Amino acid sequence: MSYQHIVFSLADNIARITLNRPDRLNSFNADMHLELRDALTRTRDGSARVLLLTGAGRGFCAGQDLSDRNVAAGSEPVDLGYSIETYYKPLVLALRALEMPVICAVNGVAAGAGANIALACDIVLAARSASFIQAFCKLGLVPDAGGTWALPRLIGNARAMGLAMLGDKLSAEQAENWGLIWKCLDDDKLMAEAERLAVHFSTAPTKGLARTKQAIYTSGGNTLEQQLDFERDCQRELGFGHDYREGVAAFMEKRAPSFTGK
Repeated sequence: MSYQHIVFSLADNIARITLNRPDRLNSFNADMHLELRDALTRTRDGSARVLLLTGAGRGFCAGQDLSDRNVAAGSEPVDLGYSIETYYKPLVLALRALEMPVICAVNGVAAGAGANIALACDIVLAARSASFIQAFCKLGLVPDAGGTWALPRLIGNARAMGLAMLGDKLSAEQAENWGLIWKCLDDDKLMAEAERLAVHFSTAPTKGLARTKQAIYTSGGNTLEQQLDFERDCQRELGFGHDYREGVAAFMEKRAPSFTGK
């Protein structure tokens, strides 16, 4: 596929995707969804051990492009559920299912579905000038792209309700203080830190990290006993892997480990 709305590269075990509709603040249309889906498939099936997602220009993603033919309101009702089922649900699930760390570098405004796509990633960094806005209430809609699932789990019901029902702008610094994201950084340091993490994860024990994210995301629906069983099964699987043996050997020999991701 030839990409018009994203930039994709895969080198040195690092997949990089940049949303690339800067004139529309990287808002989603159907074509960008399809390109992103293809890039995520290439990331999953290729040599990548980490994915770095960011946006071009002054914004990360302004959410849905309301002029897109699939969601543009007119005299007739629009089935927005079709857009969710066809585009946003597969996107969120694909990000969560990637068996590698997914880093999101929020370089500017992340609004609507753009905010919630960022929150679907594993480690979210944001520039100090960035902000998160649950803009749906201003259109008479409910937060989608997993927003109603992620927000209360990350910051609790009270803050989730306030953001969702008021649509107030949340600064990157406040987002970090609330535990919504991993880290807020000065604008000129954002991409350097994102790249540093990407390089780190490109040589990390990928399978162990994949099971770690799976365990954390699974825990909310499990009892303690179920989660202990899940941890047992993960450790049993990983204990037979190369990276565990290499990690122990490197520790005993007081050297840096050489992980293969397996």
